[in-house]
Amino acid sequence: MKLLDQLVEERDGISQAQTGLVTRAAEEERDLTDTEDQSLQEMATRATELDTRIAELRAVQVSNLEAAKLRAEVQATDDTETRAVGGVVVTNEPLTYAEENRSKSFFQDMYNSQFNGDIDASDRIRRHREEMAVEHRDGTTASYAGLVVPQYLTQLAAELSRAGRPFADQCTSLPLPDNGMTINISRVTTGSSAAAQASENAAVSETDIDDTLLTADVRTIAAGQQVSRQAVERGTGIDALIAADMMGAMSTVLEDQVLHGSGSSGNMLGLSNISGTNAITYTDGSPTAAETYSKIVDGIQQINSNRFAGADLIVMHPRRLAFMQAGTDGNGRPLVVPTNQVPQNALGVGPIAGYGNTGASIAGLPVVTSGKVTTSSGSGGNEDMIFIVRRADMLLFEDAGSPAMVRMDQTAGLNLTVTLVAYQYACFVGGRYPASISKISGTGLVAPTF
Repeated sequence: MKLLDQLVEERDGISQAQTGLVTRAAEEERDLTDTEDQSLQEMATRATELDTRIAELRAVQVSNLEAAKLRAEVQATDDTETRAVGGVVVTNEPLTYAEENRSKSFFQDMYNSQFNGDIDASDRIRRHREEMAVEHRDGTTASYAGLVVPQYLTQLAAELSRAGRPFADQCTSLPLPDNGMTINISRVTTGSSAAAQASENAAVSETDIDDTLLTADVRTIAAGQQVSRQAVERGTGIDALIAADMMGAMSTVLEDQVLHGSGSSGNMLGLSNISGTNAITYTDGSPTAAETYSKIVDGIQQINSNRFAGADLIVMHPRRLAFMQAGTDGNGRPLVVPTNQVPQNALGVGPIAGYGNTGASIAGLPVVTSGKVTTSSGSGGNEDMIFIVRRADMLLFEDAGSPAMVRMDQTAGLNLTVTLVAYQYACFVGGRYPASISKISGTGLVAPTF
């Protein structure tokens, strides 16, 4: 088995294990134990490491097509393994639409099969459906009827658009349940009591556990665009172009949803609108990096004090990290010290001007920057926010390889125009433990000057 396959298999195993922990607790109507919490956090950390490594290996594949072709030739010499799944015989032969087999366009075949009656294209689409029936589950609602996007296109689009969802990628990733448009998770409201027994045979402390269901809706994120028949029929590289454009836009929307979704009108409930979180107000007409640092430390301790578990991630807008990195002491020395310098009396360390998973840290926690963190909050409409979270408690349910579905309609035939619609299902649950979230806001976070 190739290294990439091994890593993907390990990543899938982690997702299944995470789902098992959460589901088991929900079925038993109890909170997660400390051991389960710690295990979930460790799995989330390992999943992040795997995601990074998998993305690196896939980038190598994209940049080295000749190597991919060579690997396909080597695979073709291997003995064919055959297995039956749901009445469909599946082999380890290359997928119909694969990175190393770009001579066949998925979108062109969709079009030619649906509108031109192309038998060969229809046959390839049929084989693709059979392949994806093994690798992906079918959609759970009748709102749309579409085809699963080939895995390599989803991966390529994800790599091109990954900057659109840096915080979402840090959440605990879980697969969506097989059915339904809501997810019910148990949340303990009253826990057991304990006390020293007054004497032998005396009554012991007794309090029955009580819980409530936290219900989160599975939301649909979609994107559509009109494409000319000429582009679909005769275009070069149309698959990658369409996938990167549409799915990139969807990734950015998902990031905005998990950060600022309202929880109504089809939106997820994002961090900034979850009630009961640790709210920290930073008011200052002349903010400084040192003051901002103290508020971050306060946010960390509030998670530690109220959740009784450690915070492990800081999320801010790129301009806020730059403001912190621009702060200097009385001798002009940076307070956030670049890692290639000896950090002395530093508030934090890390490379300058990073985006996403920046590699920088403040107060010992990694910093992720996201362009979807609001910069228009507050009475003046020019304030951003800082979030501090415990990643194991930030649950993001998605279909594997999301966004996974696409459909094609000929809505303007006289104009030789077809409409493409891509969509995915996702559910974000950050409110199970509101104490796992600290939100810093106020006039101290106005647009910085340098």
